[in-house]
Amino acid sequence: MSVMTGRHAVSDGSSPLPASLKQARLPRWTPPALALAAAGAGCGIGLAAGLDSTVQWGLIAGLLFVLGTFALAAGVEGTRQAKDRLATSLVWLSFLVAVVPLASLLWETVARGTKVLDGYFLSHSMGTTPDALPGGGIYHAIIGTLEQVGLATAIAAPLGLLTAIYLVEYGRGALARAVTFFVDVMTGIPSIVAGLFILSVWILILGFGPSGFAGAMALAILMMPVVVRSTEEMLKLVPNELREASLALGVPKWRTILKVVLPTSIGGITTGVMLAIARITGETAPVLLLVWGAKTINNNPFQDAQQSLPLYVFQQWQQGSEASYDRAWAAALVLIAFVMILNLLARGIARWKAPSGGRR
Repeated sequence: MSVMTGRHAVSDGSSPLPASLKQARLPRWTPPALALAAAGAGCGIGLAAGLDSTVQWGLIAGLLFVLGTFALAAGVEGTRQAKDRLATSLVWLSFLVAVVPLASLLWETVARGTKVLDGYFLSHSMGTTPDALPGGGIYHAIIGTLEQVGLATAIAAPLGLLTAIYLVEYGRGALARAVTFFVDVMTGIPSIVAGLFILSVWILILGFGPSGFAGAMALAILMMPVVVRSTEEMLKLVPNELREASLALGVPKWRTILKVVLPTSIGGITTGVMLAIARITGETAPVLLLVWGAKTINNNPFQDAQQSLPLYVFQQWQQGSEASYDRAWAAALVLIAFVMILNLLARGIARWKAPSGGRR
């Protein structure tokens, strides 16, 4: 229906749009159907061309899907909508290109790592087992990893937190700019450089031997800039009104930081620390230089060589036997699980400490 108002007709919404205002649309099943057709065509072209790699087949199928989507949408829906569908197709293709290798890696690690992963493997060391023979475990590597990462966190987390507080709350002038510059430089420092620095100072100059603590100091160097950056960003998110209200009541600035700023941003700070821990857990180069690795259990990180999970994987893979390969895959699976747990804890803490309006 329409209502006449003077010389104009106003539609009340119940009458259908004129045919000239309607635009042709592709059915919803078109993208999945095109994806299946592109996959089949990619496999056919790969077989016909004699390509042995399924990765090449997948790339051909992805290219056919993108081109087919654009051509079909341009013919039915017009160029403007075709460009939109082209962008959407490229986004989905990029997502698949990123996810497929990760899923393949995880699948391969789980398939090979579960061969020897059991209670015995987790609770025994390599003390009495030759590397070329089956048996042994990673208990000594788990102990070493936990102690080294724990010491690195105890060193880097307080220093990173205090540095971030200085930069956000007090830092002005040349000193703050210099600290920011060196934090940025440390963010991109290779792990081998941190290991060489501790090796030259702690072992060669001061004369201390290899130990878990030496490796922890190198890991702390890698961890500190991550903690500084994440904490700095979280402190900047705290509204200035909270600081001003506290200062207006006569509360000293240090107490305002301790009682207002830090509790408000504690969720984000904790998440940043957890992600920094996950970042250093898989480092091998500093541990190889400073910890050296041991086949027996060493519960003292301040004396003698220790083992860690990344170094254990590297050394077992070096042995070249079937049994050592199985142990390397199982240790890699445990390491991936450990890092995954840390990331899940970080996300859980972030959701737990998030404001009520920001939870999902």
